[in-house]
Amino acid sequence: MSTDRIAPERDLPRPSEAPPARLLPRLAGRAPAPAPGTVLYGVGGATAVMLGLVAIGAALHEPVLIPPLAASAAIVHSVPGLPLAQPRSVIGGHLLCAAVGYAGLAAFGSSPWVAAVAAGLALAVMTLARTPHSPACATAVVIVLRTPDPRTFVPLLAGASVLIVLAGCALSRARRTGTRYPQYWW
Repeated sequence: MSTDRIAPERDLPRPSEAPPARLLPRLAGRAPAPAPGTVLYGVGGATAVMLGLVAIGAALHEPVLIPPLAASAAIVHSVPGLPLAQPRSVIGGHLLCAAVGYAGLAAFGSSPWVAAVAAGLALAVMTLARTPHSPACATAVVIVLRTPDPRTFVPLLAGASVLIVLAGCALSRARRTGTRYPQYWW
């Protein structure tokens, strides 16, 4: 046997070459692709309601669009059939979690430790009240860490939650196909 012969190199893609076309479907996974119209309505509706919250906040000189509400708008407008997107969960979840946040703030003050415990307790309260809405846990965190005045924050939170739900209803009625929102109110 001769050792002069070296094994042929495999045809490996070079880093500068584009990935094979079959890689992109693998990255997409097996989740069903939404219809293009559904994406357009969902993104448009969520963006419109968030812009509305910013406009209201600018008019009132108060921040109305907070991260948990942006997440709520995304859920209501992208997956309106889920239980956590229903009005009971959106409005009730945010208000219950606000109460937990203010209770934690009053009892233990503002700290990341209190915020973490408040989020966990808020999840427990929502679960017991059958108002599952994961973004609302972040409402408790925002309250503990930012210490907003409850006299202005709670009415704005309630109004913003109702506005998100009403926008979801309006968008659902505006399109002919797709999941109707809400599936139930209470």
